[in-house]
Amino acid sequence: MRAFAFVVSLLVIAPTARAVDGMSVVLGTSDSSYASVDMVRIGVQWNWSKRWALGQNWHIGGYWELDFGYWSNDSPRKTNNGMTDIGFTPTFRLQQNSMGAFSPYVEGAIGFHLLSDTSVSEWRRFSTKFQFGEHLGLGIRFGHKHAMDLGYRYQHLSNAGIKHPNHGIEFHQVRFQYHY
Repeated sequence: MRAFAFVVSLLVIAPTARAVDGMSVVLGTSDSSYASVDMVRIGVQWNWSKRWALGQNWHIGGYWELDFGYWSNDSPRKTNNGMTDIGFTPTFRLQQNSMGAFSPYVEGAIGFHLLSDTSVSEWRRFSTKFQFGEHLGLGIRFGHKHAMDLGYRYQHLSNAGIKHPNHGIEFHQVRFQYHY
């Protein structure tokens, strides 16, 4: 509970430390064996000022994302009812220079996560609370000033072999972001 209060405090204080460029909500479900887990995350984003041109119409940009998640666990032979997840992820995004009414994008990332537990079931163990999280995603930006963003992500978390067993976990996620 203290971790939850700490992260919520960070998310509330963060906008005053340096203005955030967006906030997001993510809903997901695991497709990993022995892991019947649903998750929800809230996050804040800071856009990068650097962009790399790809031809005349596209560029690669990105953002930093700080998020807090809760995993609801209904796994067979579960080791807990739920757990928390704090993540920090630099994300690269391929998008158009001039956005139309609906502007598509593709993104990829590798970041860091800290979990409150090291397993979701007797058969799905992570061995460390520290995890790497990588995702691939796609989506569209739309609305007034393209402030709304709806996307899909496939995310994998594991400790990259730091300690075994290292079963990891995968999530299918739907993400909504509001850009300020």
